[in-house]
Amino acid sequence: MKKYMLAAAAFMAVMPMAAQETYENAKLMGDDLNGTARYVGMGGAMEALGADISTISTNPAGLGLFRHSMVAGSASVKFQSGAPSYANGSKSHVSFDQLGFVYSMRTRPNSWLNLAVNYHKSKDFNYILAATNGLQNASQNKQTFDKLNNKVFTKSTDLTYSQIDALYMNTSLYDKTTNTLTYLNATDFQMNREHEGYISNFDFSINGNIHDRVFLGITFGVKDVRYKHNGLYTELLANDGVVDVSDNREITGTGFGIKAGVIVRPVGDSPFRIGAYVHTPTWYSLTTSNTTTMTEGGRMGETYDFSLYTPWKFGFSLGHTIGKNLALGATYEYTDYSSADTRINDGAFYDRYYDRFYERTRRDAEMNDNTKKSLKGASTIKVGAEYKPLPELALRVGYNYVSPKYKESGYKDPTLYSPGTYYTSATDYTNWKGTNRITFGVGYQKKGFNIDLAYQYATQKGEFCPFSTYNGDADPDLNNVPSVSTVKDNRHQLLLTFGYHF
Repeated sequence: MKKYMLAAAAFMAVMPMAAQETYENAKLMGDDLNGTARYVGMGGAMEALGADISTISTNPAGLGLFRHSMVAGSASVKFQSGAPSYANGSKSHVSFDQLGFVYSMRTRPNSWLNLAVNYHKSKDFNYILAATNGLQNASQNKQTFDKLNNKVFTKSTDLTYSQIDALYMNTSLYDKTTNTLTYLNATDFQMNREHEGYISNFDFSINGNIHDRVFLGITFGVKDVRYKHNGLYTELLANDGVVDVSDNREITGTGFGIKAGVIVRPVGDSPFRIGAYVHTPTWYSLTTSNTTTMTEGGRMGETYDFSLYTPWKFGFSLGHTIGKNLALGATYEYTDYSSADTRINDGAFYDRYYDRFYERTRRDAEMNDNTKKSLKGASTIKVGAEYKPLPELALRVGYNYVSPKYKESGYKDPTLYSPGTYYTSATDYTNWKGTNRITFGVGYQKKGFNIDLAYQYATQKGEFCPFSTYNGDADPDLNNVPSVSTVKDNRHQLLLTFGYHF
């Protein structure tokens, strides 16, 4: 058998429709804490305080508190601590994070109408993942063995037959004459993977206020996705052999969503205010491509289109100022990630009435059921404060916590009858825990110009599994149970914003 043989063309061409897998989709859901340095320095707790352009993507009613037009741009240096060097992955990089403009016009003595346009990077994928551990009576190839032995798939066109399965079926472990697959246990595994890319938001907002008591806003947003990972998974087999699986994947595409919000001052002339907002799903249309290579198993790849509808998001916030020296903010958000809708693209259909082609999609029931079992609702809590010892100088501090969106019992199910399984090119998954972010900031303003600096430290732990436990054997001692490794994602950001009010 050739060391690097091309996979059978039938596997690559059998299914014109496609969907994506739960854990790959989860990477595209949820936002980083990013925007202007003032917003980040206060932990993002400005959804009721407003008057910062970053609220365009959270509570757009916050832009209704602007009394002057303004322009702002932000850039940062980001770096990951505690990560090993791997391939071309970089532990530090410069990021252009935000650029926006607000045009404010008075409509009545106490009312304004504002228009805003803003770009910001809502997610930064740059991250190096490293995990290593021992294995006992388990291996990646045994997962394919169990699936074949228990007739989870019987032929290469079954939707439970993954790219990893196809690669192992191309190795010397498979006997074509008897249609049997042997397996070899592994003693150790190592995973190294570099991730890079971003999700960019391009937002347009209309907002304003009524008699300086009620503030309203709506944002129409387009998202641009650019994600890529390159990884190498290695197992040391019990017979002293070594298996290397190299997986390279890219996801690109766009999405559209709407955000609406309100802020009210319920008590007379008091500056105390209450905010509420809602985000529709982001309706993503995406393309993914991959190339996967296995030692003695060959090389294969695939490019396909799929759709993803993210969950709704709801937020509630409080804000208060004391004199001209102190501002306090708090925000709570909730998103039910288990309700994410993975869609199967059935191809284009022709509408004769409008003389146009449309992409038809339908729900991937199997994968959506797995999403409900693996993901859950997550809460975000933000608190922040700004103190001005001098009219020109502001000191800021914030805390931001995001609860886990992964269930501890969640896993990548290799037996799902779904195109998301069929096109899977990796067996590993990580159930990430909650995210803690601590922020500090300082700002200086003079004659309409402002310069702001913020520091953010974000930390998160996760449980990494190289493959899923598959209890398909009658003898429990034969079950394929992997070792679980703790991984970390610790990031630092130093963010600078320049702005001008006029």
